[in-house]
This record gives sequence, structure tokens and C-alpha cells, in this order.
Amino acid sequence: MSPQSVIRYPFSAVVGQDELSLALILTAISPRIGGVVIRGEKGTAKTTTVRAFVALLGDAPLINLPLGSTEDRVVGSLNMETVFTTGRAEYQPGLLAQADGGVLYVDEINLLADHLVDALLDAAASGRVNIERDSISHSSSTNFVLVGTMNPEEGELRPQLLDRFGLAVDVSASTNPEIRVEIIKRRLAYENNPEQFMAQWADQDAATVERIVAAKELLPSVELPDMILNHIAWLCARIEVDGMRADLVITRTALANAAWEGRTVVTDDDVETAARLALPHRRRRNPFDAPEMEECRLQETLQEARNFFKDHEKQGPAAKITDEETGAQALTDTENPTDEDGMQGTAQAKAQTTGKVGTAGSGEPFRS
Repeated sequence: MSPQSVIRYPFSAVVGQDELSLALILTAISPRIGGVVIRGEKGTAKTTTVRAFVALLGDAPLINLPLGSTEDRVVGSLNMETVFTTGRAEYQPGLLAQADGGVLYVDEINLLADHLVDALLDAAASGRVNIERDSISHSSSTNFVLVGTMNPEEGELRPQLLDRFGLAVDVSASTNPEIRVEIIKRRLAYENNPEQFMAQWADQDAATVERIVAAKELLPSVELPDMILNHIAWLCARIEVDGMRADLVITRTALANAAWEGRTVVTDDDVETAARLALPHRRRRNPFDAPEMEECRLQETLQEARNFFKDHEKQGPAAKITDEETGAQALTDTENPTDEDGMQGTAQAKAQTTGKVGTAGSGEPFRS
């Protein structure tokens, strides 16, 4: 066996995929985020980055889910013959159970049968897989990081399934010549001497592992202020996403990002980072919107929330004021109420609201 087949490319040596690397790290810190779907054409280091990431997890298994897998192979099965011979059903674990504590990797997930995608998304979100057959049931732990890759040129994942992935990242080859040159140099160095190249990046990979472990330990202690929850709810309402999944994913991702940064309180910076990863595949958008419009709109909408929900209390009792468009509420001083004080919060919110976001059909594919 050649050295290249046993020594994976170092995670820290991957160039130009910072957002993808962060998404993988955050789902490792908090698997309940719900996994990552990675979109991009061939040759953009999708698989290389994922395999390098798994190497950071030590003994954690990397389970590949083949496109031709049957449902029993994926979910697991109960051998009913043993019921009649021994009185109990024999559980045969599937790929979901085998991935417990590791990473379940699905290449070209857009080509996987929809009912299998449903099954693995359910297991990733709940942390368990349940099997029922002839009134006999079995449940197994499935705490894994779900990672799916796809090439949009080969077909889109159905919007209903795409929405169920916690985070989504668009990857593309850099157009910066300096970055492309660095990618070539590192790849050639790795191919010429994998052991030496791995040793060169070992300290940085080890530091990343230590930071992930510390973040996992810190995560239960991270505080989520009510004001931050208000900002998340405002953001998702303004962006016009369907349902509540986006709110929950952004909240979990913001908590994980705060822990990754070594902080015990979630801030708006964490929310902005989480929203960049959780909203692109969910929001209704105009297909001609440029990527920079996404970033600008995100920042503007969060600023709206800050302006509206900022503390209006002075010293006396507080009364609620309501934004007519969203139903959002803020507090204003009523110790010596005046018309100006009574309308201050609403006026500030309205002054920041200048039109609605694009409302192209739900499920419009997102682009980088």
C-alpha cells in the first residue's frame, strides 16, 4: 500500500476553503446542527477537505454511504428468524449506526434516493435510528456528523431535502493566482513526501483538535441572551424563510461558534457567522442576486434588529411597543411618557426598513 493511500492530506494545509472548514468544525462541536451539504464543481477539494477533517477526529469512523445502498443496508435490519428460534430479534446495524461518533459521508448526495436521504437526515437530527418490523422495534444511537457533497451540474437536491441540512457551503476554485499557485505547491509537496508534509502541519492540526475538544466542553456553559434570540427571530422573519428550522439551526450554530471562539456568551458576530452558513439554501431569493447582495442584506437586517430591540428603558416602568409589520416588541420608558418617547422604537425600526427582500420561488438554487 502506498504512503499516499494511508496518509491523508492535513486539514490545516487546505487552502481557500475557510468557510467549509468552519462549517465542518462547528458541526463537530454541535452535531445537532444537522450536517453540512457542500456544493461545487469537480476539482474543488470537497472530498479532500472532508477526509482531512475526519483525520482530526482520531478514532472516529468515516462511513461512506454508496449511492446503490438498500434501505436495510443504511438503516439496519432485524433478523426475524432468530425470533422463532431464540425468542428474540437479532439486530444487524446499518451504516447509520456504524457512523455513531464519527462522520457519515455521502458523495453525490443529490443522486441518492429520496427515501434514503430522508432516513439519514432524520437520524442526524434526532441522534437515533429506529427500526420496526412485525411489531418488534429497536433503537440505536446515531450521533454522527452528516456531510454530503454534490455537483449542481449533475442535478439539484430537492428543496425539501436541501432545507433539512443544517448548513450549506458553496465551494469553487479560486480566481486568485496566488492562491492557485499555493494550492499547486502544497499538493506537489504532499505527493512527493506525504510523511514529511504531514509532519510539517502536525502542530497546527493538533492545535485545531485541542480547540475543538475545548469548545465541546465549553458549549453547555455558553449563554444565549434573549436579545440575541430576538435578533435571530427578526432576521429569519425579514429574510422570509419557511418554518422554524432556520431559527433553530442559526441558534445552535451561533452557540457552537461562540464556544469555538472561547467565549461564554453568544454575540451578534456569532449570529452573523451562523446565518451565512444556514440561510443561503433556505431563503427566497432573486436568482440574479449577486453574492455581495446577500452579505449586505444580512448585515442590514441584523442592524434593523439591533435598532429595534435595543433597550429603551430609562429609570421608570416600561411598556411594550410593537412593529406593525413583524409584530416584534421592544420596551420604552413610561415614567414620563410623551408622544416622542412612545413612538421612538417604532420610528427607529421603520426608518431602517426600506423595502422587502427578493421573493423568487421557494427552493431557488443558491449560487456562489
